[in-house]
Amino acid sequence: MEIREFQEMIGRIYERRDRERGKEKTMLWIVEEVGELSQAVRKDNLRNIGEEMADVFAWLVSLANLYNIDLENEVKKKYPGYCLRCGKAVCECDTS
Repeated sequence: MEIREFQEMIGRIYERRDRERGKEKTMLWIVEEVGELSQAVRKDNLRNIGEEMADVFAWLVSLANLYNIDLENEVKKKYPGYCLRCGKAVCECDTS
């Protein structure tokens, strides 16, 4: 599934609820899910880490829908397949 397809699916399923909740409360849900992801990482619970990553992504997509942002397009612009600093397909930037 492409990001755009996932975003469209989330929109079909949750658009009414997302619009009723609004942008600010949706952002709060993202923060809550990031907190749950943080706890799963601290506990090194691989199953929960995957679930919480999926939740964070789904809430982020919901927020993108509320702002009418094509998230797949934005990701491709920001991460075009090479490092934006050094221009290499495999980053060779100094990490120090």
